[in-house]
Amino acid sequence: MTVVLIAGSPSEKSRSAALLDGVQQRLHARGAHVERLHIRDLSPQALILADFGNRTIIEASRRVAAADVVVVATPVYKAAYSGVLKVFLDLLPQTALAGKTVLPLATGGSPNHMLALDYALRPVLQSLGAKHILPSIYATDAQIKLTPEGTYLIDEDIGARLDQAVNTLITETLRPVLVPAGKFASVPFAQVRCSV
Repeated sequence: MTVVLIAGSPSEKSRSAALLDGVQQRLHARGAHVERLHIRDLSPQALILADFGNRTIIEASRRVAAADVVVVATPVYKAAYSGVLKVFLDLLPQTALAGKTVLPLATGGSPNHMLALDYALRPVLQSLGAKHILPSIYATDAQIKLTPEGTYLIDEDIGARLDQAVNTLITETLRPVLVPAGKFASVPFAQVRCSV
């Protein structure tokens, strides 16, 4: 099982990248295979000119296609997710997220932009065919503090939400595939359906 973490910030170091770091550490601790995709490292010209044939775009699309789980992190600017992420998502095939579970993460200056995830990003992820979009995690600048050493420190509340999201990914998405043949995977009570 492969998890691809998509860093949608134009900056190398950012609060949204710190959220991805938190998810990556938690997934590694649980034994998941994790790959990181930095959109800022793709060809800027290919992104702006929608060059589907560019090798960096082809490789990034291949990595997304090969993933079982996609985690997308973005800063929120002017009540929407980053333009860098937008141009990348526009270059993906229409079914790029088909059958995949997606975890959206975002950071912003204040809680006022929290709904950008639900009103701007979630519909795009849905249109790309995501099988299941987990509840979004949004953190304000105050919840991810820059230390004097130049690193980011994630607030305890956000850390707990990352723990919960990773636990959901492991138990409901990644773990069922690891069940040996002839055995039944456990089913969370919330998924039990009964007909009479």
